[in-house]
This record gives sequence, C-alpha cells and structure tokens, in this order.
Amino acid sequence: MASAGVVGTNINLQPGHCLEVKGFIPKDCKRFEINLGQNAANYVIHFNPRFDHGGDVRKIICNSKQADTWGTEQRESVFPFQQGSETTVCFEYQTDKINIKLPSEETFSFPVRMALPAVLFLCMEGIQFKSISTM
Repeated sequence: MASAGVVGTNINLQPGHCLEVKGFIPKDCKRFEINLGQNAANYVIHFNPRFDHGGDVRKIICNSKQADTWGTEQRESVFPFQQGSETTVCFEYQTDKINIKLPSEETFSFPVRMALPAVLFLCMEGIQFKSISTM
C-alpha cells in the first residue's frame, strides 16, 4: 500500500453497534483496506475494495485473519467507490456476522469466524482518514 496507514486501538466496538469510517479515496488509488479485529494478527474483517489490483477490477474482497493466517475470501460485485472522492462505510458488529453498509446504501454481510467480545483494533491503508464514529 502507498500510504503509511492509520491504526486505532481500544476501539471497543460492542456487538449490536456500528463503526462508521469516513475517508478520501486518492485519484490514483488501486485499492484500499479497512481492517477490524483484535490486533494486527487477528482481523474479524479485512475489507478491501479493489479498483484494479491482483486481477480484480471493481470488486470488494473481504476476508478474516487468525494468528496471521488468512481465511477464505468473499468477493462482492457491488462497487460504489470512486477514485478522487470521499466515502463512508459502516460496519455493524454482531456476534455471528458483520453487516457492511456501503455509500450507495447497499448492504452485505460477512461471517464472524473468530468470536470476540468487542472489536478493539482498526487499521486503514490506501485511503486518507477523515473520521470514525460509533453508533
């Protein structure tokens, strides 16, 4: 990734609550990622929209990571992101899934493969950080 990224700890996102992430997508962006989990080795979700990267064009790739080992990828064809513009993505943490609300208001879910009492860690790369808020 081109940017150094943003890391947040002690996020304390509880089941039933949402984390809203706002950022600016650079004009030359090939992909960006938003990771939520316990720490850098354990993600409940790796959210990776790809404009053109690794053979994926305008796809959202989601995955999980446990003890630095990646799980099975989930690919989504809906792609409401635009290079050179602001975006907002909401992650609703549930005990069994994460509901993702895209800037187009479309939603999809990703299964929680590793039970956590709360999401503590956030890492963003490839996107310029604007704000985060919980609901």
